Amino acid sequence: MNILDQIIADKQEEVAQRKSLYPVKLLEQSTYFTGKPVSLKKYVQREDKVGIIAEFKRQSPSKGVINGSADIERTSIGYMQAGASGLSVLTDTKYFGGKNEDLTTARSYNFCPILRKDFIIDEYQIVEAKSIGADVILLIAAALSPEDIKRLGAFAHSLGMEVLLEVHNEDELQRSINEHVDLLGVNNRNLQTFTTDINTSKELAEKIPSEFVKVSESGINDPEVVVELMKYGFEGFLIGEYFMHKGSPEKACREFVKSIKALQAG
Repeated sequence: MNILDQIIADKQEEVAQRKSLYPVKLLEQSTYFTGKPVSLKKYVQREDKVGIIAEFKRQSPSKGVINGSADIERTSIGYMQAGASGLSVLTDTKYFGGKNEDLTTARSYNFCPILRKDFIIDEYQIVEAKSIGADVILLIAAALSPEDIKRLGAFAHSLGMEVLLEVHNEDELQRSINEHVDLLGVNNRNLQTFTTDINTSKELAEKIPSEFVKVSESGINDPEVVVELMKYGFEGFLIGEYFMHKGSPEKACREFVKSIKALQAG
């Protein structure tokens, strides 16, 4: 059993538990549930932005604790002031040290698209995502069947939310894409070895249909790489560890965005 299989097994238990503690009817009473989600697709494509989706991530299974002291309020506000196109907030507790309250805090201080970064396996989690203030959900092709991806994507769309589908290779891409996906994320991290290779994004770029916004994820730590990936049609760049490793993630984001704009200006 690899780490993803273990996470999904634990997630099934967690979801069953949360369903009994916080019924859907209760979640639907949240003030955020009736709100209109903000489009990540549109924000990523804005001409005054460079497509950075800045992530708040305290830890990961492969790296352990990345930044245990970062403050979600200060970091999320700082990310947006730095020029990020959107936020990604980890809500998985066991493996990533996140929590739903992190996303709700980010939502209360920012008017921007927020991705709930978690392992979505059930419609319940999508209702929950909207109730805590998320605009976008992540569906991971390696963890779901094509039928599940279509079903969960359609449900998210029925709530007005957007869907970021994450793939790791061409096989996952070909079997998983459907009309209920808005953004197509290529994760450059190999799930078996945890190594990252930006060439994964480059190799899959031309195989992604043009109607999907292309997002490159993992292993991006150089503004020059972002500018290079733009030439392959990528418009979104999900960056977490590079920022979170710094004492001030929001400052690192600001410098990163500034560098990209300087490179673009030539």
